[in-house]
Amino acid sequence: MDKLAKLQSFVGKEFTESPSPFMRWLKPIVISAEEGQIAFRYTVRPEWLNPMGNLHGGVTAAIMDDIIGATMFSLNENSFLTTINNVIDYFSTAKENDQIIAETKIIKRGKQFVNTQCEIWNADKTRLIARGTSNLFKINN
Repeated sequence: MDKLAKLQSFVGKEFTESPSPFMRWLKPIVISAEEGQIAFRYTVRPEWLNPMGNLHGGVTAAIMDDIIGATMFSLNENSFLTTINNVIDYFSTAKENDQIIAETKIIKRGKQFVNTQCEIWNADKTRLIARGTSNLFKINN
């Protein structure tokens, strides 16, 4: 089974077969998976909160980096892509037990570099929590 088909087989379910131990810890539910576009749902857990009781910015950034990695997984390439930068703007927050939605898309796919975007929303997509872009570099095996 190719990598994209594996992601698609988990639509509506937790992605328990991710090769990333960190992603398995995040426990994303796959909403959709297409080549270069992924959407996952997460439940904000107590260990993800800052001292104010809000979703920690570092966890938000980690979710973005991880789902962007899954987006690269969806391309079915033999090369490994590594993150070279992340730029994130924070707009709002989430609380414990809130459902949040992370959506990615590829902006530009070159021979060596891929530029991606990720948005994290509240469950009904009426409030943008954060938007980020990332550039990844292709490492040939």
